[in-house]
This record gives sequence, C-alpha cells and structure tokens, in this order.
Amino acid sequence: MKPANLVRSGTVVGLMTLLSRVMGFIRDQVLAIVFGASAMTDVFLVAFKIPNFLRRLFAEGAFATAFVPVFTEYKETRSREAMLDLAAHVSGTLAVILLLVSTLGVMFSPVFIMLFAPGFIDEPERFALATQMLRITFPYLFFVSLVAYAGSILNTFGKFAIPSITPVLLNISMIAAALYLSPLFSVPIVALAWGVFAAGALQLLLQVPFLHRMGLLPRPTWGWKHPGVRRILKLMAPAVLGSSVAQINLLLDTIIASFLTVGSLSWLYYSDRLMEFPLGLLGVTLATVILPRLAKEHSLDTQEEFKRTLDWAIRLVLVLGLPSAVGLMLMAEPMLLTLFGYGAFTPLDASMASYSLIAYGIGLPAFLLTKIFAPAFYARQNTRTPVRIGIIALVANMGYNLLFVLPMIWLDFLAPHVGLALASSVAAWQQAVMLYRKLAADEIYRLSPELVSFARRVLPALAALALLLVLSAGISWQSHGAIGRLVMLLGIITGGGLTYALGLILAGIRPRQLASP
Repeated sequence: MKPANLVRSGTVVGLMTLLSRVMGFIRDQVLAIVFGASAMTDVFLVAFKIPNFLRRLFAEGAFATAFVPVFTEYKETRSREAMLDLAAHVSGTLAVILLLVSTLGVMFSPVFIMLFAPGFIDEPERFALATQMLRITFPYLFFVSLVAYAGSILNTFGKFAIPSITPVLLNISMIAAALYLSPLFSVPIVALAWGVFAAGALQLLLQVPFLHRMGLLPRPTWGWKHPGVRRILKLMAPAVLGSSVAQINLLLDTIIASFLTVGSLSWLYYSDRLMEFPLGLLGVTLATVILPRLAKEHSLDTQEEFKRTLDWAIRLVLVLGLPSAVGLMLMAEPMLLTLFGYGAFTPLDASMASYSLIAYGIGLPAFLLTKIFAPAFYARQNTRTPVRIGIIALVANMGYNLLFVLPMIWLDFLAPHVGLALASSVAAWQQAVMLYRKLAADEIYRLSPELVSFARRVLPALAALALLLVLSAGISWQSHGAIGRLVMLLGIITGGGLTYALGLILAGIRPRQLASP
C-alpha cells in the first residue's frame, strides 16, 4: 500500500467511523431519553458489556492482531490457493469455537453475571433480569467475531469502507428496538437485548456478499492442525490480554461500579461513550490502517518505511488527539447536557457523568498511543511483549482502583465512580510509556528529533484552544432548550477549531506534514 493509498484508506475509515459514531450518539440519546440512568439501564449495560467485551478482546483484539500479519504474509509471499486454504481453515475453526463458546455463555449466564456484576447478587430482580438479557445478547459474540474475520480479510486487500460502516447496523437496530419494540415487552428494556442479537446477524450478512464477489469466501473447514491456524492461535494466546487491556480495565470498573450508587454504571457508560468518539474515530482508524501496512513493511524488511509509518500516526495523535482530550475535559458537562440531557436523563446525571468524562479525558492520548505502539509489535508477529506489558498495566489498574475509589467511599465523596475512570487513565499512560520504552530499547522505533520539534509547535495552539474553552465556561446551558444548546456547542467547537487551526499555522505546521508517512 503506497503512502497516498494509506492516507486515502485512513480517510475512508475515518469517514465511515464518523458516521458510525454519529449514529452511536443518536442511539445513546434515544436510550437516555427513553430509559435514563436507571437501575434497569444498569442491568442492560451489564448484559451488553459482557459479550461486547469478549468481542473486543477476542475478535477485534487478539484475533485481528494475530490473523492480519499471518494472512498478509500468505498474501504477499505465497500462492492464492495457499491463501484461500488458510482462509477456509481459519473460518471453519473459528466458527466451531465461537459456536461452542456462545452456547456455554447462554447456559452459564448466571455465572457470568455473578462474576462481572457481583453487586447484583443480593438483588434478585436485577440479577434475574440481567441473566435473561445476557442469554439473548451472548450469541452476538458469535456473529460479530465472524464479522471481524471478514473485515480483516477485506482490510488486508485494501477494502476498508464496508468493515468500517458495518457497526452502523448495531446502532440502527438498537434505536429501532428502543422506539418500536420496547412498548411490546412487559419489561421494555428487554427489547434492547433482542436489538443487539439482530444486529449481529445483520452485520455478518452485510459482509458475506463482498467476500464472495472478491472470490475470498472458500468453504469453511475445520483446521485445528493447519500450520497457519496453529501460528494464529499461538499468536492469539498472549494477545488476548495484551491487545485489549483497556477493555479489561473497563470491565473491572463495571464490577466495582455494581456495588456503588445506582446510576454509576450509566454515568460511566455515557462518559465512556463520549471518550470513545475520538478514540474510535482516530485510534481505531489508525490501528486498522497501519497494521496491514506495518505487517507488509516488516515482511519486506523495509524498516525505514516502518518507522515513518509510526511517525505519521503519532503526528496525527498530536494534532487531533490532544485537542480532543482538552475539549472533552473542558466541555464535559455542556456536551453531556446537549447530547443526552433530556427526558429521563437528568441534569444531575449529566453532572455526575461529566466528572468521569474529565477523568477519562486525561487518559485519551495514552489510549491513542497504545493503538499505535501495540500494532508495531503485532506486525512483527511479537505478541508476547505487549501481553507482558498489558498484564502489568492490568494489575496496576486494579491497584489504582483501590487507591482512588476506596478513599472516596470512606470520605463519602459524592461521585466515587470518578476514581474508576481515573484509574483507567493512569493505567493507560503506564501501558503506553512501557510499550514505547520497549520499542526504543529493541531499536525498533524511537521518536525522531523532527517529531519532538513538531510536538513543541503544537503546544501553543493547544493552549489557545484551552483558553477559549475556559472563557466559555460561564454559559448557563440548562436554561436553553435542545436547539439552543446545540447551536452554542457547535459555535464553541467551530470557534475552538478555527483558533486551534490558526495557532498551528502560525507555528509553521502545514497539512502536507500530515498527508503521508
């Protein structure tokens, strides 16, 4: 993939991801208005988070990072027949394993609820409802993991649009369930679980015709002993934790939050959703685009190109990720009020969620950098190093949870859930720093002097943006309706963006510096 193609692919993925995130906001607005931050909402979020966590852990995390480098190697260095043979054995093996795991998940749903939301055990009604909804949502893991397999193949061939647009179907399905199906249920929120189930099937059906059209849909075959499958499984084993430590951190937050004030899970969810917007738009886009590129550069032994690709990705994080973090922290409550502050979602909910959003914002640059540094190892078929670092960060996060949350509970702090978000951010910084130090120690990648100079020139523009946002803090958002809030928010974002862009230009930063690696 040539540099121009890399930029074009990144633009395609970014635009499709933007559409998906916008639809995700609409989905969350509907959920906030219809269900609010209630006890029933907390229950659904647990039932949805467990299969969604496993999806991110195995499908988008360990599987994708192990499969793409191996499949790329077959594509670049072997015959098409060998490549299709690998695809057939991987798809067959994956489908059987997923079917078994999903069946066990449905059968043992009460055990999963006890493990991941132990705070529900003493509340029989919430526990029973969580178990019921998890039995409906767990098969989502089967469908969406196969979607990740299909998307990985399409991405390897430079087809990024369809895999990137596929998540929109989940948002549409959940919106339809909330608005049209929920009135038909005795417990309305159960409709959301069926919306998740339907979304998984629809996402898989969308991918299959494109694979078939490209001749990349061989008949699935069980292949536990296939050498390519065994290599992928070997790479997956350590990558299970290493590629998705952030998701494990968030799940630990869920376990602890189940013991906190009713609404804590929902406040964390909505703040995490806002943080996920730039993380998904920029972080997922970069990780999706650079992994096949880095894998190809490593296979062809073009190490200077390998380093330039990482430089390019970090420049984008500096220019786009840092202002996103500043914006989330300084505009947390106005954004939550504007997007979700209607119907059952009260101003108090917006205020409580804003505290955890500020804490998440601290860690956003670290989450983004991890999306860049981890693929640098995976592209070299080295999953052991990231997993070792990931485990260290995971254990540290557990310690940070205790360090931050317990004193807040003892001191009767109004919002102890903030400690969970802060712990995730601190652990993310620890992980990013450790990944970079290992890359540097192994002479794989070091920050170039040009990149350090580039970062220094970004800082004054960032300060100007922060000043403008601080000056807007006196606005009374609750006294305005939805349209008024939206107009004000868009005005501040536009003004902040123009101020930031002018600061970058005055600092000598030009678009061509971001155009290609």
